Amino acid sequence: MSEPPILDKIIKNVRVVCPHHDAVELLDIGIKDGKFAQIAPNINPDHSQEVFDAKNLLGFPGVVDAHMHIGIYQPLDQDAVTESKAAAMGGVTTSLNYIRTGKYYLNKGGSYQDFFPEVLALSQGNFFVDYSYHIAPISSQHIDEMQMLFEEYGIGSFKIFMFYGGYGLHGLSEQQNLFLMINKAERYDFAHFEFIMRGLAKLRESYPEAQERISLSLHCEVAEILNAYTKIVENDSSLSGLHAYSAARPPHSEGLGICIASYLAHETNCANINLLHLSSRKAMEAALTMQTAFPHINFRREVTVGHLLLDVDTPNGTWAKVNPPIRPRVDVEYLWQAVLNHQVDWIVSDHACCAAEQKISAKDPNNIWLAKSGFGGTEYLLSGVFSEGSKRGMSYNHMAKLLSWNPSRRFGLLTKGDIAIGYDADLVLLDPNESFVVNAVESESQQGYTPFAGMELTGRVKSTFLRGNVIYNNRQVLGLPTGRYLKRS
Repeated sequence: MSEPPILDKIIKNVRVVCPHHDAVELLDIGIKDGKFAQIAPNINPDHSQEVFDAKNLLGFPGVVDAHMHIGIYQPLDQDAVTESKAAAMGGVTTSLNYIRTGKYYLNKGGSYQDFFPEVLALSQGNFFVDYSYHIAPISSQHIDEMQMLFEEYGIGSFKIFMFYGGYGLHGLSEQQNLFLMINKAERYDFAHFEFIMRGLAKLRESYPEAQERISLSLHCEVAEILNAYTKIVENDSSLSGLHAYSAARPPHSEGLGICIASYLAHETNCANINLLHLSSRKAMEAALTMQTAFPHINFRREVTVGHLLLDVDTPNGTWAKVNPPIRPRVDVEYLWQAVLNHQVDWIVSDHACCAAEQKISAKDPNNIWLAKSGFGGTEYLLSGVFSEGSKRGMSYNHMAKLLSWNPSRRFGLLTKGDIAIGYDADLVLLDPNESFVVNAVESESQQGYTPFAGMELTGRVKSTFLRGNVIYNNRQVLGLPTGRYLKRS
């Protein structure tokens, strides 16, 4: 009498890429109850109910896209379906999404006690990948709610949008309170940022065992600089498109924001700081200078795939409007050097699906000032980093660290980020030799365009597994949305 299978699935012939090993080994991967259960050469196929042949493709840990926006420009429940499909086709298995009260998202103010359960209700059953949220405390009330969010929902990562202090999402704004949906007596300013940091430091003191995964992320641009330079650039007819937008939000605004945020973190003993989407040489240099100035602060530095692949001369100019802006090629190459020097901690998409009609004005299609900010790109995150990184000598395990391991550790996703026994069986199979030209028509995103259009990338995602189940294969997203909310507690 034969013994029953001991594994649910075996994925055979995987060239396994792990964040902690330089070597890429040809192995079989055994999966049981959604976890990696056996990793070894030549696992007996009789020991499994199902066998999948990876055909010697590279196997990366499922990508943790630690910076996405779901529901910013269209209803959250709809956005979750289409944009998590896009994530799955790009090898992303975990989506971490920034969200806040105010205009866009749910278009509501008030407490997170009321707001966040609605976010979760709209999310449930609509994600094809696992997901969680980072939350921005917009009002003083929200600072008091950080402990509740941590205790009840496992939210340990929070955010500050520094430029909202006197600037809207897309440009100059004199109506901060209306945009953020806070009362007239409140200000979203440096003092508010300080009090958020003090609140976070207090939360870390209250939960010493969770200190490493309680952190604050910052979008570092200073509103006063943006306001002044936008007025100058709008009156300068020699600048247009992405060149104009980059000049209107100059790199030294990023650098100044980073210095202010870093000193406030030092003042408040807010020890875990994530500096988001560093876009320029000046921003990266400021971040590294602050690391030297305040060695007791655990800084993490983030770069997006957009800022690594695009520059101000991209032919898809207006499509590529984003905050902070796409920069000149010299900045792009400086960011790549920082990546190769291990000065960048993770790479993300900053995915924000923004429909074409919101991006391009029918009356004035080349007017960069009329375009909404942000674009999608989670489906090109792994391929983009693999393609451009490989050209520059970036190792596969370094890619795995930046795309999976590092963000999973920072944000408390303790069962994600590696191909190892006991971890969630999140895996992406990639053909390192297959090249393709980016075409938005092939994307699952509802966006309908991409600023990466026409770019040839080498390294194509062939299959994506979430907790052992194949959710993307043969250029198709499969099945129903089975993504789970990740309570990081």
